Amino acid sequence: MTGLPPELRDGAMATKRARRLLVALDFDGTLAPFVDDPADARALPASARAIEELILAPDTVVAMVSGRSLASLRQVASPDPRVLLVGSHGAERYAPAEYGAADLAADLSLEAAETLGAAHLELVDLAQTHSGAWVEEKPAGLVLHTRMVEPAAIPGLIHEATTRMQALGDGVHITLGKNVVEISVLPADKGQGLDWLRATTQADVVVFAGDDRTDENAFVRLDPASGDLGVKVGGGDTSAQYRVDGPGDVAVLLGTLADVRH
Repeated sequence: MTGLPPELRDGAMATKRARRLLVALDFDGTLAPFVDDPADARALPASARAIEELILAPDTVVAMVSGRSLASLRQVASPDPRVLLVGSHGAERYAPAEYGAADLAADLSLEAAETLGAAHLELVDLAQTHSGAWVEEKPAGLVLHTRMVEPAAIPGLIHEATTRMQALGDGVHITLGKNVVEISVLPADKGQGLDWLRATTQADVVVFAGDDRTDENAFVRLDPASGDLGVKVGGGDTSAQYRVDGPGDVAVLLGTLADVRH
């Protein structure tokens, strides 16, 4: 943790002028440090406290935008019922009843379900050939986890997984993330999820923080000229205006936003 860049702090302070602020947050690597077992991930206590303060702030809305399924996100994040949720990279959505927005479940056509089943067989077969690799199931997709695989073997594993998924046809959407190969049989992404959140909450300013390649689809939806803030957590190329080192800095940012909005 190195603290907030001065420009980001200034941007956070400027959210005081927002008529309605949406603070949208990725979970893994942003609110929660990475762990070997995704089921053990938890938000940093300082971030959890700041989120509670933001929920209570006037005209301020908090959302989580994750590649996890909503069931998994609820398990690890224990979100307040007032927090809006986007799961499975936008394929699943939840908003409290007060917003009058229909929740979205990952309903699959017969063709998509068959494609998902074929992808599952391929990835499980591949994971069995690499110690430490495992496959996570989602309502509309799968994740091949490589974090615990021997580092020298990871590039070949990712290449083989990508090749096998591409062979299944255009119905499989492939995203490479940090130590994961994610596939979906629905054309959803976090950018679409963020657009839905903005429209649902009628926010005029959005703050979005995320750490992975999948978050780039959301960063490009932001409008810095209107006061939106995009915050990339960690290294890598990004379309976000700002960058911080890790979840500890995200906690500082959220605390700053909470102070400003109260």
